[in-house]
Amino acid sequence: MKFTPSKLNTFLLFKLPSAFFCGVRVKEISPEKCVATVKHRWINQNPFNSMYFAVQAMAAELTTGALVMYYIAQSGKKVSMLVANNKSNFSKKARGRITFTCIDGQLIQAAIEQAIATGEGQTIWMKSIGTDEKGDRVSELDFEWSVKVKQDT
Repeated sequence: MKFTPSKLNTFLLFKLPSAFFCGVRVKEISPEKCVATVKHRWINQNPFNSMYFAVQAMAAELTTGALVMYYIAQSGKKVSMLVANNKSNFSKKARGRITFTCIDGQLIQAAIEQAIATGEGQTIWMKSIGTDEKGDRVSELDFEWSVKVKQDT
């Protein structure tokens, strides 16, 4: 699959429909970063008139996971990927359009290259930062990705 925002959003519809129907959309992907947005709406709200934390987590995870998928595809190898841990901090109510950005493309590239070179699984923490329309940080989510080359059977 060629990694374009349009193709990733179609992937969301079929493989992660809850994220798609909550309004999560990839806006940009490059070797260095991935950007996704989601707008606070009725379907993704919490009782406190802001965006539910799980919707923010879906958008943030997508920005990290899309980069993992991108570099796995670039490697030409069969590599498994799994979120092993996550941490989050929510510093402001998420209202309006929230933009999540991960700029850890080079980090995951190095981890995948190391996994291929050694045959051993690798883990890496990747960060996605959510900002509102004013540019204020509303959340910061970290995901520990585990990557491992699949053995031929």
